[in-house]
Amino acid sequence: MSLWGRYEEYRRLLLLDEAHRKRIHHFLEGPQSRQNELFFAIRVFWEFFTGFRKLHFIGPCITVFGSARFDENHLYYKSARAFGSQIAKLGFTTMTGGGPGIMEAANRGAFEAEGLSIGCNIILPREQKENPYLHRFVDFRYFFIRKTLLLKYSFAFAIFPGGFGTLDEFFETITLIQTKKIENFPVVLFGKAYWQPVLDMMDKMAAEGTILEEDLKLFLVTDSVEEAVEYIRKETFSRFEIQKRRALSPISVFFEKSFQRNKKARKSPPEAANNQS
Repeated sequence: MSLWGRYEEYRRLLLLDEAHRKRIHHFLEGPQSRQNELFFAIRVFWEFFTGFRKLHFIGPCITVFGSARFDENHLYYKSARAFGSQIAKLGFTTMTGGGPGIMEAANRGAFEAEGLSIGCNIILPREQKENPYLHRFVDFRYFFIRKTLLLKYSFAFAIFPGGFGTLDEFFETITLIQTKKIENFPVVLFGKAYWQPVLDMMDKMAAEGTILEEDLKLFLVTDSVEEAVEYIRKETFSRFEIQKRRALSPISVFFEKSFQRNKKARKSPPEAANNQS
């Protein structure tokens, strides 16, 4: 195992340690010693730096959000898998949270279509481990760093049905677009029936004046993979001229390497399915 591989394994084991997790929780309980807060800032910087290094050459991405709890027989899993395949055919890299469920489905679709498949995995004591359909993945201990990088490299976002985490990712993305902190990238909500209660709530917010009517036009709601892909294709290629962007090249003095994809999944599909929760 390489030195970098040893470091990654050490970091994973450290984050699964109960005492270490309690130190992270303790940090959020108010002011800490100057030393602890300095060390926290260094850890945050290093995690950002690690993510930047690993994801620098992956190219324009489309990020897919969604639940980790759907298995491969679920309708939403099948739709996300088809969506990932179509992303690859458009020439985009598929980026997800790197875990099972919808994330695995989108990565799997891209992987099988010979597109690039990337994961930003959050290290948790239970439930989530990177799925086998990734050409490259980065492990994170902090959700806010993970979310930043899931946004940073993407030109469009697809939100499939999910739980609290998916809602958080959707509303943060929409807030950044609404407040013009990021470009008006295309956003797709997939699953009309699932999202209807959320849409009703947003209609109420518009009626009460807490958001503008035009804010409801910041995203497309659909049940069709084809409609979602066509919307993203039209919005990204016409508005951002992605096809004209020059590819970044590694610089040897920084010990950078060009992106190389694996041609086979790290585990067989049956084994991958058994890992889902």
